[in-house]
Amino acid sequence: MKSLTSNEIRNSFLEYFKSKDHQIVKSSSIIPETDPTLLFVNAGMVPFKNVFLGLEKRPYKRAASCQKVFRVSGKHNDLDNVGYTPRHHTFFEMLGNFSFGDYFKKEAIEFAWEYLTKVLEIPEERLQVSVFKEDEEAYKIWKEHIGLPEEKIHKLGVEDNFWSMGETGPCGPSSEIYYDKGEEYGNPKLGSDEDNRYLEIWNLVFMQYNRDETGRLTPLPNPNIDTGMGLERIASVLQGAKSNYETDLFMPIINWTENISGKKYNPENPKDINTISMRVIADHLRAITFLISDGVFPSNEGRGYVLRRILRRALRYGKELGLEKPFLYQGIDVVIDIMKETYPELIGNRNFIKNLVKSEEDRFIKTLRKGMDIFYEIIEKAKKEGRKHITGKEVFTLYDTYGFPVDLIEDIAKDNGFGVDIAEYYKYLEEQKERARKSWKSQAKEVKPIYIELKNLFGENQFVGYEHLETDDSKVLAILKEDKTTDILKEGEEGEIILDKTPFYAEKGGQVGDKGIIEAEGGLFEVYDTQTPVDGLIVHKGKVVYGNIKTNDVVLAKVDKKLRQNTMRHHTATHLLHAALRNILGDHVKQAGSLVSPDILRFDFTHFESLTDEEIEKIEKLVNEEIMKNQPVVCKEMPYDEALRTGAIAIFDEKYGDVVRVISAGISVELCGGTHVSRTGDIGYFKILSEYAVSSGTRRIEAVAGEKAVEKAYNEHSLIKQISQVLTANENEILNKIENLQKKLKETEKELEAIKKKSIVDKITDILTVKEKEDYKIAYGKLENLNPNELRDLADVARAKLGKSVIMLVSVNKEKRKINFIVAVSKDLTAKIKAGEIVKQIAPLIGGKGGGRPDMAQGGGTDISKLNEAFKKFEEIT
Repeated sequence: MKSLTSNEIRNSFLEYFKSKDHQIVKSSSIIPETDPTLLFVNAGMVPFKNVFLGLEKRPYKRAASCQKVFRVSGKHNDLDNVGYTPRHHTFFEMLGNFSFGDYFKKEAIEFAWEYLTKVLEIPEERLQVSVFKEDEEAYKIWKEHIGLPEEKIHKLGVEDNFWSMGETGPCGPSSEIYYDKGEEYGNPKLGSDEDNRYLEIWNLVFMQYNRDETGRLTPLPNPNIDTGMGLERIASVLQGAKSNYETDLFMPIINWTENISGKKYNPENPKDINTISMRVIADHLRAITFLISDGVFPSNEGRGYVLRRILRRALRYGKELGLEKPFLYQGIDVVIDIMKETYPELIGNRNFIKNLVKSEEDRFIKTLRKGMDIFYEIIEKAKKEGRKHITGKEVFTLYDTYGFPVDLIEDIAKDNGFGVDIAEYYKYLEEQKERARKSWKSQAKEVKPIYIELKNLFGENQFVGYEHLETDDSKVLAILKEDKTTDILKEGEEGEIILDKTPFYAEKGGQVGDKGIIEAEGGLFEVYDTQTPVDGLIVHKGKVVYGNIKTNDVVLAKVDKKLRQNTMRHHTATHLLHAALRNILGDHVKQAGSLVSPDILRFDFTHFESLTDEEIEKIEKLVNEEIMKNQPVVCKEMPYDEALRTGAIAIFDEKYGDVVRVISAGISVELCGGTHVSRTGDIGYFKILSEYAVSSGTRRIEAVAGEKAVEKAYNEHSLIKQISQVLTANENEILNKIENLQKKLKETEKELEAIKKKSIVDKITDILTVKEKEDYKIAYGKLENLNPNELRDLADVARAKLGKSVIMLVSVNKEKRKINFIVAVSKDLTAKIKAGEIVKQIAPLIGGKGGGRPDMAQGGGTDISKLNEAFKKFEEIT
């Protein structure tokens, strides 16, 4: 048996299937782009789902890949097992070979057996297989063609050997190959829960059916093959490891954890809490690194919630190792050093991932401290209410808002003599999961089948818009009206047109779609928008202005030149802005979204605090300096990996092919499929309009370039001239003039306020309703828009004027719907009448609370309609 590193295994697998005429396909993002049923890519076949369903055609019938996979939800939820078993992970890599209506069971089994026994040289006596109990065809292939004895072929049921990607979608019987680790692991039943001897290393899925939402199985158009071999598992076999964690994919991370914690990892005792903790941290660090690199940021919903959850789970296990301060961010370097050869994009994202993780760790530690305070408040509240349990809602709040692990809540509650309503907690948890499912389903881009059919029928449109803004020989391939194909669009009708070649840029990468016209001999179609609902299919949306447009018409396709030029200025300016932000703020800045249109550019970026005026000025100045250099904007096509090695920046949520366009513009070098100006000087002028937060850790800049920036400058100058005329001051004097006016206005306001106060003070007893009691007076009254200090001063004046008295003064702010009130009691009455007690009785009547000393107390509320009731209560209790 060969001893190979994980990198050697990846290369070996892909080279073997390349020799068997398989197209090697690069791993897609962990985030599924067009599947609303999945939160993450949870299997190697996910990127090929539409191919299996017959909705999409590829230029190849055989493929092989090493796909990034993440499992934490739905049918495939391994999170709770991570760290406690030798082979469960959240993030892992799936080696797979696929056939789309080409070869089937016999060839798939032959390939797997040959690769394992001949290429990797795993002894045949170490291998056993399982098949679906009703799949006699697979059983015979293993027995009669491969030559395995009956005792090595195990017939298992649906739970073990019928595979499906999720609740719906492609599925079929499977056959699994197991590696026998030896008698030292006992003699369990293969595939049982107690089975630690037989390690499943390869799953061959014979994709024959599609399961719909009702559970009905229908045969696929062509039977397909989907196989998966976990890299981590096969590495443990070839490297002689007891578990996946002792392979070269995990051990450098575990060794790092040993160094920073001073604790020891003990693979001989997998139940040891230190060992479990180090395994959890190693697994979660890999997941955190790849999730962020693929564009998932911590949040309280959807994918970001999952990331936040596993990050906090890793921190919790860090506490088991005595790691109280942020530490995960340091481990990102170890993960990237292990994986950078296969995933070079990690190198460019290194600092950003580390900074984001550090920020999230700091946030959680603060949140945890606050959460402990909240927890003890909950316990105190429960004691006062005579409860002996913490409610499920309280537990869920601690878990969801403050990241408290439920078992930790149970431990602390138990220490304080309380139980926990776990059943109610799970009810709230399920409601939260449903909200999350709705969130990520709504984010997914669901493709209408008609677009996939047209893509399969016509192939990719030819886009010529980098070089040309019009073509006079484009052909109408198809017309859509209300999502159905038609041969003709008549005057006044709206629809979509697909051309064989087009100069129109379809919306992508933040750049909006082109507008313009499509003109045939018999009609004119105005293009409102250009979209690409399926990769490679460009759709022109619009309306027939006159005449009609028919399929097979040869047309003039003409982009609106002015709009395109303005868009290009904004797009190249966006690249310069991105580079300027990284130059001035640091390379933790990454694009987190953008909009490039003819009128404005919007750029979202990762940064953890608002920009100062000085920083904004520096950024704007640097961009304009680059514009004035008037350097050429150069576009080169090169392999993706090579582009990353040159230092080109890749955007998180973009999908890149094997060959990419690299745009160099002054200080900026980025991967980009958009349209750009020829030289930086073509941008003209750049002006930032605003900068603000859009979410935690994400900022947004809105800016304009070219004629839109000049227009902004003209408008600002015109406004300054108007202000100058109104103030009768030249432009240099405007600021001083305004400051002087503000100073005079404040002085005038103070004078008016003093006059107002004196008027109230002079007439205070006239304002109040005064009533005689036994040997003292009570008085009450309503004023407007006074603060508590002003009320206190007036209460003192009223007491002085009325002598032995109890006074209640109320101030109402109708705009804010807020009430402040003061109760003042003469010193000689405080023995029997206490201001604080009066306030405590009156405040609840107006929806508030309050208290204070016996001689002076204050309160507040919000229910203005209950003021008369409050005054009546004041009369009764005084």
